[in-house]
Amino acid sequence: MADPARARKLAVRIRQIVSAAIEMQIKDPRLGMVTVTDAKVTGDLREATVFYTVYGDPLQVEESARALASATGVLRSTVGKQTGIKFVPTLTFIADVVPDTARELEEALERARHADAQLARAREGAQYAGEPDPYRKPAEDDEADQDDALDAQSADDVPAPSRSAS
Repeated sequence: MADPARARKLAVRIRQIVSAAIEMQIKDPRLGMVTVTDAKVTGDLREATVFYTVYGDPLQVEESARALASATGVLRSTVGKQTGIKFVPTLTFIADVVPDTARELEEALERARHADAQLARAREGAQYAGEPDPYRKPAEDDEADQDDALDAQSADDVPAPSRSAS
């Protein structure tokens, strides 16, 4: 196992090399507007996964994937020449799903904003149900208050049972 810091540095370097090579070297007409977003290298530095996005419709995405698959050998050779490492990692290209996830998240946030706006419109003329002070206590009878006061006073007047020593 290689040092994780070395694997990260190699991944960054592979990302730079592959993106430059796609822009300058690869002349495949099927290759659309490809952006290399990330690269990951395994701990043993034998395999590299390159993530990319393609601007366009699903047909362009599929055509770009085929173009990258056919150019893998050239790109791997370029990575080997520019990095100078003994064992050049195999390259695997995977379409990045982060933009799709971000788009779905934006749509969900927009739906939530729309629902909040509808709720605010419904709330504009609304009033609370019931009394304005829900904690107000109902009025009690004066007789009940007097009976309770008398009961409390008579309870204080009763002497406590005494204990006799036997």
